[in-house]
Amino acid sequence: MTPQSRSLALSPEQLGPSLAPELIQQALDVSGLSSTFIGQDRAKAALNFAIGMDMPGYNLYVMGEPALGRFTLVQDVLQQAASEKATPDDWCYINNFDDERVPHTLRLAPGEGKVLVKKVEALIDELLDTFPAAFDNPGYQRKKKSIHSAFDDKYEAAISLVERKALEQQVVLYEENGAVSFSPVIDGKALDDNEFAKLSDEKRQFFYDLVSELETLLNEQLLELPQWKRELSENLRALRRETIETAIKPLLKQLEHDYAKEIGVLRFLKEMKPALVKAVLELLPEDAETDKLEEMDTRSLFVEDFVPNVLMHHELMDGAPIIFEPNPSYGNLFGRVEYSSMQGSLYTNYGMIRPGALHKANGGYLVLDADRLLTQPGVWDALKLALKSGEIVIDTLSDHAVTNSTIITPKAIPLNVKIVLLGSRDLYYLIQDVDDEFNELFRVLADFEHYLPFAPHTLRFMSLQIQDQIQQMGLETLSACGLTQLLRFSFRQAEHQRKLSARFAEVLELVREACFYAGQHGQNEVTAAHVQEALEGKQYRTGRISESFLEDIQEGQILIDTDGWSVGKINGLTVLEIGDTAFGTPARISATVFAGSTGVVDIEREVELGKAIHSKGVMLLTGYLGAKYAQHFPLTLSANIAMEQSYGLIDGDSASLAEVCALISAIADLPITQSLAVTGSINQHGQVQAIGGVNEKIEGFFRLCQSRGLTGEQGVIIPASNQLNLVLNDEVTQAVRDGQFHIYTVKQVDEALELLMDMPAGERNSKGQYPKRTINFLALRRLEDIADIVNGTADE
Repeated sequence: MTPQSRSLALSPEQLGPSLAPELIQQALDVSGLSSTFIGQDRAKAALNFAIGMDMPGYNLYVMGEPALGRFTLVQDVLQQAASEKATPDDWCYINNFDDERVPHTLRLAPGEGKVLVKKVEALIDELLDTFPAAFDNPGYQRKKKSIHSAFDDKYEAAISLVERKALEQQVVLYEENGAVSFSPVIDGKALDDNEFAKLSDEKRQFFYDLVSELETLLNEQLLELPQWKRELSENLRALRRETIETAIKPLLKQLEHDYAKEIGVLRFLKEMKPALVKAVLELLPEDAETDKLEEMDTRSLFVEDFVPNVLMHHELMDGAPIIFEPNPSYGNLFGRVEYSSMQGSLYTNYGMIRPGALHKANGGYLVLDADRLLTQPGVWDALKLALKSGEIVIDTLSDHAVTNSTIITPKAIPLNVKIVLLGSRDLYYLIQDVDDEFNELFRVLADFEHYLPFAPHTLRFMSLQIQDQIQQMGLETLSACGLTQLLRFSFRQAEHQRKLSARFAEVLELVREACFYAGQHGQNEVTAAHVQEALEGKQYRTGRISESFLEDIQEGQILIDTDGWSVGKINGLTVLEIGDTAFGTPARISATVFAGSTGVVDIEREVELGKAIHSKGVMLLTGYLGAKYAQHFPLTLSANIAMEQSYGLIDGDSASLAEVCALISAIADLPITQSLAVTGSINQHGQVQAIGGVNEKIEGFFRLCQSRGLTGEQGVIIPASNQLNLVLNDEVTQAVRDGQFHIYTVKQVDEALELLMDMPAGERNSKGQYPKRTINFLALRRLEDIADIVNGTADE
């Protein structure tokens, strides 16, 4: 290792975060701590502000990626606020006795909805007990008999008059089963049909005429019989109604007394009374000899028409409701009306109205997943309308466009709710762009950080939750080395040596898996070995693709060299993300240079495999070459750059440092060591810039070198600004400690070139020239030669 390379190499201590043993011991001591949400102070402040602003439009959008604890923090803050807030009123739908298609709403104090239902059901039971027994009352029977007697008297008077006239004419009147007939009398005896047939023709004709006259008289006397019968029915009906009203009055009086201060209930009872009388009149018979099944059917009819449908019921001490609706479809959000089939038609009434999440959360808080909400057709516009109008409207027409169905239109319920949307960052900005009303309705943003501060109090609260999780899994304690390993995992997730990942759910997932392995070994303490076993287990379960890549390289299917020297070839580093796994793997980058004027051609871009950012990185190379070398002649060359054996889309500019090194190698005809791999992006001035996935990239190349045998010459070149992102595994760290593997950091392209080509890059002197036998001198001279050839100034 040259002095230059030694100065750029990182020590083992620089490859990960520093965790002092005393800091770990302090974190293990969680006595006196109570479980609380870790970090996210900015989001907490936004949540508290939105909840405190009890004004329209101050709904909340919670921005962040999954596993950041968004739902947990929202739940914690809302539960605290909800416990201090007044319990909202109960809401019922009741029958509109004037028009059943438009059910009325009824607002009651918390907990009173079910109480009213029980009292109305008790009223119905008392009615069923009262009737038909009330019709057995002697007073009712006497009045009923009197009404019948009045009818009978009129009828008997008419019949008696006709009977007297008949007897005067020697004809007797018979009345049998309501039918009246006449028979002639001879010698004091009424004739039967046989005897009447023996009479002479004159006698029979005489009696025929006589009977005809008597029938005419009878019809005249009974001309008002239908009117008498109508009067009888009306008088009996009036008597029954009067009896029912008299019997119902004391039953309703107690309810009216109980709800003397509830105007809505009193109005309901007032409207219910005539309908109740009508129902008793039509449904309950006068005699008590009814089948028990019929009695149950009658009760269900009364319940269906008179018992309130309690849409939302709250106990008095519950506080404000907090509702999370995982599937915000229209029906789940705004409620729905159910239908039943009756004789081939769909039937419904006020009792079949079902509440939605807005009804349940009314007076409190409703938490929704923004992605799911916006994929439901029409729901977003309906929700905005509800928030602006302050009403919940159940749209029944859109659900059942059926001709042979009963359609009801429930009256709207006033809405007072705080909406909390959980969604991603990209979705938030997208809604802002396409919906002008969004900022008006969701004025508060809670932005969740990706990182937690690396501080003693953060470590203690993390340790508390980890130990709570361990005890929930049936184990007892957490060792210092176990906590250290878990914290290293969090640093690794954050890709930072001084910040912990805010995705604490992933740490707890690892804790549960480590507890599983500890239990397999019959131990009650979670140690670093168990955590490492859990990490290796997950790597094994998800590592088939990464292992197949490694096998392809070892078998020579993918050409990657880890030793030797080669011109215009360099080992770049890539990260592949497949599902929930990400792994690094080397990729050969090659460059060729020849006389021409096409410039630097990115083969990936030409075949449409290179995406925009990758193409940008390659195009920057021309700017760097021009600024570096072509100050006194035109930059004229033809060069091709390609990522070898790459057959999918490529994105990102993290290969631009490797590409410029391969290009300069091809220009200067200087070989590059294949024992080093390179990652990093550059700008036009040759400064090396940070990239992502640095840990996976280093470990991917290390695994290849390890499988072939470490030589002590192998290593990786990374941007100096990425040193803070290093959280490498123990194998890589130990190999660096043993001098078998090296990690170099560079700030300029020239530093990378010196490491790769093992010769000085060279700096311009006061005359603007590079020293001979330097990389830049050879590159400059070759570019001048190509320019002369292309521009025709070179000697033939």
